[in-house]
Amino acid sequence: MENITPTKANLIKAKSLLDFSEKGYNLLDKKRSVLVREMIGLIDKVKDVQNRIADTFEDAYRALQVVNITMGVNNVEEVSMSIPKVEEYEILLKSIMGVEIPTVKFEKKVLQPYYGFFRTNPAMDIAVTKFREVKYLIYELSEIENSVYKLAMEIKKTQKRANALEKIQIPKYRSRVKSISEALEEKEREDFFRLKKVKKRI
Repeated sequence: MENITPTKANLIKAKSLLDFSEKGYNLLDKKRSVLVREMIGLIDKVKDVQNRIADTFEDAYRALQVVNITMGVNNVEEVSMSIPKVEEYEILLKSIMGVEIPTVKFEKKVLQPYYGFFRTNPAMDIAVTKFREVKYLIYELSEIENSVYKLAMEIKKTQKRANALEKIQIPKYRSRVKSISEALEEKEREDFFRLKKVKKRI
């Protein structure tokens, strides 16, 4: 039990701390709800992108198998070396309730003929196109998965703070306000009866 002197100044202070804690809890609760809603929306997107990647990868490897059979593995490897490795993306940040979420900005460019058509066949074009699609989907997936992770960490942190206020701080200040109020009321009653007795004697 806390040993707080039951004065009006301490009562005002305790009420102020209680009010501050309750407002803090309400803000954290709203923040948590917004973050959870945002994360659930992203989780649905993750599943969709993962399925698209799986399907596109399957098409890409099927086309690559055909190319390897029709052109030969060495020729395919040689042609693939002519395709430049470019990182055509930029990572930007956006804020959701104070959480910095990454955004992968990229532009889907038209496929350029980096290799001669006389040395290749249509299966090569399909394989290159499909693997490019996979690359863009991976950009998208990395953005979403990173965002989900950051939101989950922030939700966990927010939940912890909200619980501390709800289970510890708010009950403590409510108890303090109650005990000081009761002590002051008791003191007022005693003063009233004492004053009454003094008046009677007079």
